[in-house]
Amino acid sequence: MARHGGGRGWYGKVLGAALGVTVLAAGASAWTAQAGSAGDSSPRATASAAPGGDVKAVGVTIAHASEKGDHAVNITIDDGPDPAWTPQVLDVLREYGVKATFCMVGPQAKAHPDLVKKVVAAGHRLCDHTVSHDTAMDTKSEAYQSQQILDAERMITEASGGVRPMYYRAPGGAFTPYSRKLAASRGMRPLGWNVDSKDFERPGADAMVATVQREVPNGPTILFHDAGGDRSQTVEALRRVLPWLKGQGYSFGFPTH
Repeated sequence: MARHGGGRGWYGKVLGAALGVTVLAAGASAWTAQAGSAGDSSPRATASAAPGGDVKAVGVTIAHASEKGDHAVNITIDDGPDPAWTPQVLDVLREYGVKATFCMVGPQAKAHPDLVKKVVAAGHRLCDHTVSHDTAMDTKSEAYQSQQILDAERMITEASGGVRPMYYRAPGGAFTPYSRKLAASRGMRPLGWNVDSKDFERPGADAMVATVQREVPNGPTILFHDAGGDRSQTVEALRRVLPWLKGQGYSFGFPTH
């Protein structure tokens, strides 16, 4: 899966403003103290990572298919929530009666709990997209991967009022066997994508729509973003591509869980 080169740079600025280096370090230390050494390959969750109560393990394979079957698509929205763009994305989805999966970055969810609750209230699903949006996290220690996944899970669940993320999407597709196993043990199905709209590069709405139209035969899960900069092109592309997909006979669903 493609890695978005700009993802870590923009998010580093947001993370520094939202949390500060001290908080991150403290979070990592706290997780390590509770979960054991980095060399322990058995995923363990901290007590604070489960405000939603007991969880049921799910499959560890990376999901791409749709629960609605072969002629359906899954709209997935990454990196938010963002106060400027998430409401506009929600408006377009509501206009066309489409439900989506929002892959949220932990500190963004913590900073905007009202938006997380709006996403849930509108019938969309939540996905854990880590704390730092580190596209190189597959090169980092298991303790680091655990901190990224579990702390984001906690932040998202608390921001939602107790609704847990159902999926885990590694930034840039940087999955590892360990991160997939850990997420699955927490009830979060690893989530991939089949069609990258390339909206992160802001190529223009025309290019995004053309990409989706060309590549949707490759598979149902389509990637867009609602944070990380100006997403006006994404909003416009969604406004055009959703009715086009409906016109082609596609239904809209959620990824297999």
